[in-house]
Amino acid sequence: MTSPTADDAARPPYSRLRAELETLTTEAFRSDLAEIDRLPTLEIARIMNGEDATVPTAVAAQLPRIAAAIDATAARMARGGRLVYAGAGTAGRLGVLDASECPPTFNTDPSQVIGVIAGGPTALVRAVEGAEDRGDLAAADLDGLGLGPDDVVVGVSASGRTPYTVSAVEHARRLGALTVGLSCNAGSPLAAAAEHGIEVVVGPELLTGSSRLKAGTAQKLVLNMISTITMIRLGKTYGNLMVDVRASNEKLRARSRRIVSLATGAGDELIESALAATDGEVKNAILTILGEVDGPTAARLLEESGGHLRAALEAVRG
Repeated sequence: MTSPTADDAARPPYSRLRAELETLTTEAFRSDLAEIDRLPTLEIARIMNGEDATVPTAVAAQLPRIAAAIDATAARMARGGRLVYAGAGTAGRLGVLDASECPPTFNTDPSQVIGVIAGGPTALVRAVEGAEDRGDLAAADLDGLGLGPDDVVVGVSASGRTPYTVSAVEHARRLGALTVGLSCNAGSPLAAAAEHGIEVVVGPELLTGSSRLKAGTAQKLVLNMISTITMIRLGKTYGNLMVDVRASNEKLRARSRRIVSLATGAGDELIESALAATDGEVKNAILTILGEVDGPTAARLLEESGGHLRAALEAVRG
């Protein structure tokens, strides 16, 4: 972000920030939608749906940058590093959401993928005024995690200028962590601060400045890619099956049995036997069936292969 000048100091309060916001695509005013409130509900829904349909194209334009960030993230996490999302408001909530979904989906430890939001947990359900403007809070939040060089910090901000998020990325980079900046404006300070800048430019919002709309959708799509593909690279799947799923409720227990069935073609009796022999671990159960080994051997082979089921199967089959 640019430094204040003498002219800036002479301006009325907030005029500099207002001028800055007026340069952002995510804050642009759509004059063609100035009377949208007078349209029938179905027509507004059609317009909104049409706007949303443009988001995947904007994401597609950034796929090479997204893929590079994912490969770098997976390499750090394979060394024991953590994935940390940092953001404020909607962006912060999206990061916390993505992090919270990793343990049940990929059986990750809750400390392996973390969401940090300006203002702390309270900000998940109620705005914490001024928190997003506090870069010092970002540094403190990351220091509380004991951030190291094997960790990855993904800063998420629609505008790409949020002080909390930019400071989080800058501080993480000083500590040697890998940094990714995800924003929805070109030439953003966030992308400039990060080693991997991803700028998904979705254009002006249906409601001026409401970046929870297209920008939020774009951020969710990219975060889905970052966590999901990273976990694929780490061996958390077998093909497109979630073999590291944590069966913590009835639905997931049923899903775990279906996954073993899809992976092996085994009948119910064999599936139940395999799961019993492996303490309910889906990946281990599949290996006992396909590799024709017992539970302890499956556990050892998976440990030796770094948790990659395909590699463990290849070791069994020679």
